[in-house]
Amino acid sequence: MNEISQASNPLLAELKNRTEPENQELDKNAFLKLMVAQMNNQDPLSPQENSEFVAQLAQFSSVEGIENMNKTMDLMANSLQSSQALQASGLVGRTVHVNTDTSILSEGGMVTGNINLSNSTSNLMVSIMNSSGELVRQVEMGSQSRGDVRFAWNGQDGEGQQLPPGSYKFTAEATVGGTTEQMSLALSANVNSVTINPDRSVVLNVAGQGAVPLLEVAEIL
Repeated sequence: MNEISQASNPLLAELKNRTEPENQELDKNAFLKLMVAQMNNQDPLSPQENSEFVAQLAQFSSVEGIENMNKTMDLMANSLQSSQALQASGLVGRTVHVNTDTSILSEGGMVTGNINLSNSTSNLMVSIMNSSGELVRQVEMGSQSRGDVRFAWNGQDGEGQQLPPGSYKFTAEATVGGTTEQMSLALSANVNSVTINPDRSVVLNVAGQGAVPLLEVAEIL
């Protein structure tokens, strides 16, 4: 759109002063008012050419299209967040796999996990330590191919004795090319409740882990 001097166009200056304090972005209505103001205040001896007028109409259509698209995107985002909240509400009381190295062993229960192997290994070892840092169990899982490897621990030590409920730490180490590498893992945890933040993001309150964003849940069991 051609620029119009505010000094020679008091109507445009007044319109600009009215719109700027509230919102620095011009919507389609403000855009149309500016275009009408320009037409009303153009020089009669040098009127605006048709091509310029058509170009301004095209700009107006673009502004309106972008505004409508933004509204549609907002509706889609709100719909997605509502769907996530509904899905999360159904997770209360269920078990999920969370990317962490600690888990809670319940009375008579077990801890399950998933190890992500970045490379094939000649020997995979899972070590389990209690809350005092004492090693209570080591499980040799032997040769494993690259990918996800599942495991389960029934809460017993190496001698078959049942260990007390509580928090336990897990490490997974793989022998790759003669060297030992630590692998990332996800452990089971119970979902106690669900929180929906003011920004509509969903957070799971997981036993032994605290607040965990829904997007960080690796698997729903």
